[in-house]
Amino acid sequence: MSRVGKYPVPIPAGVQVTLQGRTLKAKGKLGELSLDLTDAVDVDIRDQEVAVAPRGEDRRSRALWGTTRSLLAGMVKGVSVGYSKSMEITGTGYRAAVQGSDLVLNLGYSHEVRYKTPPGIKITCERPTAVKVEGIDKQQVGQVAAEIRAYRGPEPYKGKGVRYDNEVILRKEGKKK
Repeated sequence: MSRVGKYPVPIPAGVQVTLQGRTLKAKGKLGELSLDLTDAVDVDIRDQEVAVAPRGEDRRSRALWGTTRSLLAGMVKGVSVGYSKSMEITGTGYRAAVQGSDLVLNLGYSHEVRYKTPPGIKITCERPTAVKVEGIDKQQVGQVAAEIRAYRGPEPYKGKGVRYDNEVILRKEGKKK
């Protein structure tokens, strides 16, 4: 039995959740997201909360019960508050800047790396060594942050590279004489 799925998702003020056929739509002050429902779960919208229930007692229905509830909770939070990931750039000469809709990264290569910002995502640089990715879709924010980090991941000896703010880098000891 799903421990996550049995809790209803509260709908905050300013967010509208509607069910049209097998598509669930959440609309808030930051934008609109939709989720295509599977045939394994049922969704019930009542006064200021959304409940998800499995259609059957089979393994697939019970697995998708909690997954659907988590996706729905992420949508509701995204359109009301939004998501953000902060990253730190460490290394001599490593820096980032936003030029138009592109993120320009200098990461020790012979050329600068240009990352085209996808629609629905906002990238800001408060400092030349800090990058912040913001958006309403949790999956898309995480994907964009992972793609930026993949250009030069943190290395274990000096910690140079792009890392998340809350990420801990296990450092190795250098070679000895």
